[in-house]
Amino acid sequence: MSDVPRFLRSKAIIEPLVDRFYAWHHTVAPVQASMNLAFLQVPMLESYLQSPQVHIAAGGNPELRGGYFVNIPEERVKDIRDLLASIKRDRAPMLRFAEAVAEAEDLVRQEAGGFALTPLYPKLPPELNGLVEIAYDTDNQASLRFIEPLTYKSDAFMEDRQSVQLSIEPGHERPFILSTPRLRSPDVLDLPIPFRHPGLQELFRARVRPTTAERLREALELTDEAQFALLDGLLSSESSLNEDRHIGSGGRIRYFGHACLVLQTPEASIITDPFISADSDAGGRYTYDDLPDHADLVLITHGHQDHIVLETLLQLRGRVGTVVVPRSSRGNLCDPSLGLYLEHLGFPVTEVDDFTEVEFPGGRVTATPFLGEHADLDIRGKSTYWVELAGRRIFVGADSSGIDPTLYRYVRSHLGAADMAFLGMECDGAPLTWLYQALLTKPVTKKMSDSRKLSGSNAAQAGAIVTELGASEAYIYAMGEEEWLGHVMATSYNEDSYQLRQIEEFMAWSADHSVKAEHLLGQREWRW
Repeated sequence: MSDVPRFLRSKAIIEPLVDRFYAWHHTVAPVQASMNLAFLQVPMLESYLQSPQVHIAAGGNPELRGGYFVNIPEERVKDIRDLLASIKRDRAPMLRFAEAVAEAEDLVRQEAGGFALTPLYPKLPPELNGLVEIAYDTDNQASLRFIEPLTYKSDAFMEDRQSVQLSIEPGHERPFILSTPRLRSPDVLDLPIPFRHPGLQELFRARVRPTTAERLREALELTDEAQFALLDGLLSSESSLNEDRHIGSGGRIRYFGHACLVLQTPEASIITDPFISADSDAGGRYTYDDLPDHADLVLITHGHQDHIVLETLLQLRGRVGTVVVPRSSRGNLCDPSLGLYLEHLGFPVTEVDDFTEVEFPGGRVTATPFLGEHADLDIRGKSTYWVELAGRRIFVGADSSGIDPTLYRYVRSHLGAADMAFLGMECDGAPLTWLYQALLTKPVTKKMSDSRKLSGSNAAQAGAIVTELGASEAYIYAMGEEEWLGHVMATSYNEDSYQLRQIEEFMAWSADHSVKAEHLLGQREWRW
């Protein structure tokens, strides 16, 4: 059967890993990966080894969902001990790099008092020589700027950390991605290959174009029959693609869940923040079987782990014209470049600034400003988008906040009134330290952290955005309510949750203001 044409099964999934931890932007980009490894992941493994029962109990406690607990059975303690030892041995340059960043930031805090910075350069740790600049802002506040392209050529970037696990969607919630490493398992194809490996593109192209098991064996460099048997289990003799994944006329938008939209005309397709379910048996949601064969543009709004989802993006590589990403601040510690990240993973990338225009067949995308939602950190790698497609003007708002509604008045004056607005209303998000703790070389108080949340718009702010954009329709994303993405979101809501009550308040406001509005959950389609 190895030479018979085969398709990738509908429910095939990939988990991209770095040192066995699930990979996302801040665990791959060199500076941030080093700091997350040294100041988050290594201490977390050490804590587990000291008290595995505490971690296991916490991992099974719904009240602690999304916490930093290693949810690995106690019988695999030796595997965690071996993992920790290998990290300390093989990633010593990265661990030292992280310490060097902390030392350099402390140096700047202590000695940059408004006078010339040249005397500080000889005092920098040698790991940072040639990789940073020290500079003041106009308020005489000094900081480090990393020359980020060079960090990908430094000891802080080790591509041999990367590996992938290939398996079939289990149908139940996977462990939380920010805390629990993925150990080897006999029913999972575990491959020590980098994310840019051409064999992965060959594998996932088999969703739309058949290949043979033997060709994939060669492409993925499989070395034994056990691996080949696992690969064979990922393949099917029949395509599972749905016939209505393309359209012949007009325009269409499909909601795939979370912040993922697929916007289509007969000539073009656009995907926003791809995060797609592989569970084609579950029903009530679109899956990989419903994607168009080719996407002209993939639009990424920002770098949070639920909006630039590598397990979905890797399945799309080779089927995308370009990935559109917001340009970062070029060297800010908390704002690593999305463009560099994706380029090193093998994607074609287009970076945009506010009001940059990107054309596609029959339409145009304009990058628009994104306010807030990043715990008040100086993060500029974030963008909303204005899509003009098949006669409609669609605002893709992601998690942008309405903290200053006047911004959206300017957007309207520049681009006109929106026909449809898609917004996030996670208005009571996680605190600063939940996602950024490894990058904070100066401790912050809990009170300070809790005051700076990863929050989108509340009801009043969402209403102000819709008003200023002149939108006649408004749609609120599901905010991690979908059960299939719990391994990434780890959110829990009930009918009394503040976020859901704010959405209800926005729905009432919309009805009072003749705005057609809906709280999205599951699949949804618009045709015109």
